[in-house]
Amino acid sequence: MERERRIEFTVTQDCQGVRVDTLLRSRLHLSSTVIKRIKWLDDGILVDGQRVNTRFLPKTGQVLSVRLSDPERRSGVVPTPGDVDIVYEDEDIVVVNKAAGVSVHPGPGHYADTLGNFLVHHFVQTGQQADFHPVHRLDRGTSGLLVCAKHAHGQERLKLQLHTPDFVRTYLAVCEGTPQPGAGTIDAPMGPVSGSLMAQQVRPDGKPARTHYEVLRTAGERSLVRLVLETGRTHQIRVHMAHIGHPLVGDFLYGRESPELIGRTALHAFRLTFLHPITAQPMVFEKNMPRDMVFLVE
Repeated sequence: MERERRIEFTVTQDCQGVRVDTLLRSRLHLSSTVIKRIKWLDDGILVDGQRVNTRFLPKTGQVLSVRLSDPERRSGVVPTPGDVDIVYEDEDIVVVNKAAGVSVHPGPGHYADTLGNFLVHHFVQTGQQADFHPVHRLDRGTSGLLVCAKHAHGQERLKLQLHTPDFVRTYLAVCEGTPQPGAGTIDAPMGPVSGSLMAQQVRPDGKPARTHYEVLRTAGERSLVRLVLETGRTHQIRVHMAHIGHPLVGDFLYGRESPELIGRTALHAFRLTFLHPITAQPMVFEKNMPRDMVFLVE
């Protein structure tokens, strides 16, 4: 029997006589989309253990209980055994340290060997009624911290924080040369390269893109740079660093491959901060660079 995830709210005097759907939005912060899904489940919305509809008017002291986990895994992600470095886990979220070379989402050529596959397998093995609900993404070659929700409500609450001060992604990268000045902001709009399925470029008619950078260390012809994303465009760090003349080491798309140095783009998601989707508590995680990047700046 898989463990389901529910949250509860004891009706206070000021909420007596308020419709259940209003309480779900105002007190439990559920979206209309989530409410529409759960109201059809036999135990989706309960008051004192009894199923109610969204028009029900609960009384003071009654307990409103809502199911967050879906009894059916709707993502369609196939559970596959695989190594996954879990940094933190609770009933609502899982924070992982993604290995370089692992895709986040299943897709063409990678239907059963992605982080999503490995996490769903982990949920099955540990008896959790959870599914793969990614909040943000990392390129296949990028290592580091990534948070995924276990249910749709958690995913929605975290996605609302993206590109706000509540959700901050800090990266470490090794670039060619040394950027001047040693710290600054790259403010350059981005859009797709015409005719390419993958490549992006700086272009005047692109979407706003801002990256803050700081050089931490220089080692010969390479530099270790800390970067913070203000926006989250595809390949933003890679495109912006190449734009200022300092592509990331090993970047086959925007710089040059360097297999003798590193077998991927030298980019690592080092720090991740956000507010917990249920408790709103600040969450802070850090994971040091893997050995292949440390080697470049020793």
